[in-house]
Amino acid sequence: MAQVATTGTTASLPDKSRPQWPAEFNVFIGLILIALVFEALGWIFQGHSFLLNFQRLSIMVLQVSIVGIIAVGVTQVIITGGIDLSSGSLVGATAMIAMSLAQVSTYERAVFPALTDLPVIVPVGVGLLCGLAAGFVNGALIAYTKIPPFIATLGMMVTARGFAKWYTKGQPVSFPTDDFAAIGAGMNPVLIFIAVAVLFSLILRFTVYGRRTYAIGSNEQAARVSGINVEHHLMLVYGIAGGLAALAGIVLAARGLTAQAGAGVMYELDAIAMAVIGGTSLSGGRGSIIGTTLGMLIFGVIISGFTFLRLDAYYQEMIKGAIIVIAVVQDVYRQRMRGRI
Repeated sequence: MAQVATTGTTASLPDKSRPQWPAEFNVFIGLILIALVFEALGWIFQGHSFLLNFQRLSIMVLQVSIVGIIAVGVTQVIITGGIDLSSGSLVGATAMIAMSLAQVSTYERAVFPALTDLPVIVPVGVGLLCGLAAGFVNGALIAYTKIPPFIATLGMMVTARGFAKWYTKGQPVSFPTDDFAAIGAGMNPVLIFIAVAVLFSLILRFTVYGRRTYAIGSNEQAARVSGINVEHHLMLVYGIAGGLAALAGIVLAARGLTAQAGAGVMYELDAIAMAVIGGTSLSGGRGSIIGTTLGMLIFGVIISGFTFLRLDAYYQEMIKGAIIVIAVVQDVYRQRMRGRI
């Protein structure tokens, strides 16, 4: 038994013979290189700069900040060794719920003159609670029934999308109150993402919650033996992921001034890709919000860069797919080098 324990410990130790630096540094270098490539292509094909344009950079960050909110929650799920495919559908469902409470129709005002707009905290609070509840259901299914996360969250993905379509019979919901619309106005989505990213970066790094999240992803059985209530913690992690998906849905609805059942399609895959590109290991136990933020910016540069070069959208999908595969291959290679695979 002692020999086995010694071998396992040795495999997990870093190799001191090679230089060590934060994994996020590699992602940052990748971000710089990709940006420089598009900068060079911009001068070659468009005759002007890709990067030195504040309006373009602002739009780029705005485009990815909402999915970035989802990615913060998805990162925590992946660190535990799980996956969440339901977040995109939760965006659509919670956007519909929040928007329906954030506006009062002309007919209702005519019939009930005393009816006033609900305080903005009501649609926001109800939307967040619905997302948290869906996340807790995901976590409970995974923790207590031992259903694989892929299957459990796939079921929630289909259910939430169906609910979004049923809730308003497939009709969009529009005309929110000014207070609700202010949530998505200007650069507010970016500020919300920054606040969420900083908060959970600190939580993962300095709290018991963070240590338990990494411990479960590194070795669930060892975490259980050490006294961690794995089932309760998984429910909490998936609940937080659901709540952040709901927050993204609220911000998306407020920004677009409308909510549709089809909102958030494929957002879950983009969020997973941001996390993986940012260095979060699909094997669990490794990842950071800083890395995910850099992965989000890489996505933004690619999307904005292709738009800047006026290339067709399907090229974006192919390139994004190739980058995801490369990131996963690199993760598998790293895990093999560390002796975990």
